Amino acid sequence: MADFLTDIQTLRDRARAEMEKGPVTPAYRADVERVIGVLNEALATEIVCVLRYKQHHFAATGLSAHAVADEFAEHASEEQEHADRFTERISQLGGSPDMNPATLVGRAHSEYTTAPQLIEMIKENLVAERVAIASYTEIITWLGDADVTTRRLFEDVLAVEEEHASDMITLLEQIF
Repeated sequence: MADFLTDIQTLRDRARAEMEKGPVTPAYRADVERVIGVLNEALATEIVCVLRYKQHHFAATGLSAHAVADEFAEHASEEQEHADRFTERISQLGGSPDMNPATLVGRAHSEYTTAPQLIEMIKENLVAERVAIASYTEIITWLGDADVTTRRLFEDVLAVEEEHASDMITLLEQIF
């Protein structure tokens, strides 16, 4: 057996001694409470994005509105999937998902904005995607190897957020 690996009996004993901690074992090196806090901020961000995309979906008008509104609806659905995944991870770590509407916008990284014109809607969504990309990239670096599962979750979500930003750029190019 390699010198850096814990012997099997010690692993078994530790697993039995702290079963109530679920997936958080002594090998978990992150500050679990801080990770839960960051996940709750990301959850708030995704919920705000769902609401913004939904509002824009229903408010979109003009010649190009139907195709753009469909894109907004698709993004809202994907942002909801992200919110659900963050909620699940918070629960796995023993935390409580914070969906309190009274504090949601204050905890979100992105802003909830409305816009009167389709172009402004697209731009606002692009800004929000860029904020998510920047903040999730920082979170991924911060997590490093201390919580690989949460890091991979953020990496998966980041890839979709980058696609969303690309979609918004494409829409802007098509309208201009």
